[in-house]
Amino acid sequence: MARHGGRGWYGKVLGAALGVTLLAAGASVWTAQAGAVGSSPKAATSAKPAAVKPVDVTIAHASDKGARGVNITIDDGPDPRWTPQVLEVLRQYGVKATFCMVGTQAQAHPDLVKQVVADGHRLCDHSVSHDTTMDKKSEAYQSQQILDAERMITEASGGVRPLYYRAPGGAFTPYSRKLAASRGMRPLGWNVDSKDFELPGTAAIIATVEHELPNGPTILFHDAGGDRAETVEALRRLLPRLRDQGYVFGFPVR
Repeated sequence: MARHGGRGWYGKVLGAALGVTLLAAGASVWTAQAGAVGSSPKAATSAKPAAVKPVDVTIAHASDKGARGVNITIDDGPDPRWTPQVLEVLRQYGVKATFCMVGTQAQAHPDLVKQVVADGHRLCDHSVSHDTTMDKKSEAYQSQQILDAERMITEASGGVRPLYYRAPGGAFTPYSRKLAASRGMRPLGWNVDSKDFELPGTAAIIATVEHELPNGPTILFHDAGGDRAETVEALRRLLPRLRDQGYVFGFPVR
């Protein structure tokens, strides 16, 4: 899976997340539970863990809708400008998607996280700071990135936990996959990279998706990290076109 580098906004995210990633991994596990939402930091660290059902450790690509299923996945938000526009298009065509959220973005925009949930979409942990070199870092660092983002997203949503974990740039490790799966988050890959982050133009995004869709059902788009007007318009054109071609929109398998 391709690694997406060179998007300067993540430097700001990394700076904002620096203090967050120094939290103890143990506290992250417990505060990720819905029961800890809204509690004080002291109470959160002493809260008892709720039961979490482990899921498959392998990286998911398939759709729960079968052979004609398509999974729309939206990465890097939420973003106050672009996420509402993406949600409006999805709402217009009755499509549910999986939003892979960066922890600091979720923490900064809890209203958008709640709207994503209210619209029937699923949440995915996309780490605290979108570090595409996570697979080169220590297990302690990987734990902090995954578990702190899980907590941040869960708190922002009002208690709804992420069901998937997508490593930034596909930087999975056996350890990160096992950790995420133990927390009930299926590791999530992709089959079709729309390349929308390169701003190639709406027509190019659509052409890439249609060319690569035979490779598998999970399509990668973005709702943050830059100007996403092309993404919004590409979704507006693609969703009815894919439906007309007999595809059914679903979620990645769990």
